[in-house]
Amino acid sequence: MATTTLSDITFSIEPGQQSMTMSKIFDAPPALVFKAHTDPALVPNWWGPRKYKTVVDKLDARPGGIWRFLNVDDDGNEYGFHGVFHEVSPERIVQTFEFEGVPCHVAMDTYIFEEIDGKTRLTAISVFQSVEDRDGMAASGAQEGGIETWERLSELLPTL
Repeated sequence: MATTTLSDITFSIEPGQQSMTMSKIFDAPPALVFKAHTDPALVPNWWGPRKYKTVVDKLDARPGGIWRFLNVDDDGNEYGFHGVFHEVSPERIVQTFEFEGVPCHVAMDTYIFEEIDGKTRLTAISVFQSVEDRDGMAASGAQEGGIETWERLSELLPTL
């Protein structure tokens, strides 16, 4: 794989590495992009692909706090995701990420909120337990899901 740009999102998936990086500049200040990540009332409006309804089961955005989101399809099937926050500040969120459909494959995600001329460069770095786990996530449609999720976030931000 390597570095590619899809839509206006840059992905870096380097061969042999355990990480995947996404980056995008949002037309909103960092405080607003951070709020969209930590406010349980806002997350369902942008998190996950459009074909699913997102339900926030838990969102305690503080070090040691937990989060759990569900994607629900039209037939009522639920797909759960959860993790633990390790660091939460307006500049950075560090949390674990686990898809409940494939347990015991935990990634460590770091979100960096960087101001650039009143806008926000958001960089998401996911570090997986192995190259195989990372490759499995990439093969499962992570790029397409990332594009759709961040497009939804871009649409939400001007309404806040």
